[in-house]
Amino acid sequence: MTFVVTDNCILCKYTDCVEVCPVDCFYEGPNFLVIDPDECIDCALCEPECPANAIFSEDEVPKGQEEFTQLNEDLAQKWPNITEMKGQMPEAEKWDGVEGKIQYLEQ
Repeated sequence: MTFVVTDNCILCKYTDCVEVCPVDCFYEGPNFLVIDPDECIDCALCEPECPANAIFSEDEVPKGQEEFTQLNEDLAQKWPNITEMKGQMPEAEKWDGVEGKIQYLEQ
């Protein structure tokens, strides 16, 4: 099993989760983070650290967001690795909790 970053991370991109990851399995895009499922060791440290509650174990991804499992896998192969905490997106607080943000995902 692995952990998956889902819809609510889009346009927020808090990086608190990156700071606690012992294996550096996060990858950063323009406005979203993903977890490489081949690197994730299922430690669950990232899940409670996400201020946007956007990280779920693979078997608990919210209904309607199942496509994020494949998106995490695909985008982790394209984007650069991120290993240190950075500031969130400028309007993160405004976007936190907005549903259906996949249309804004920049790949």
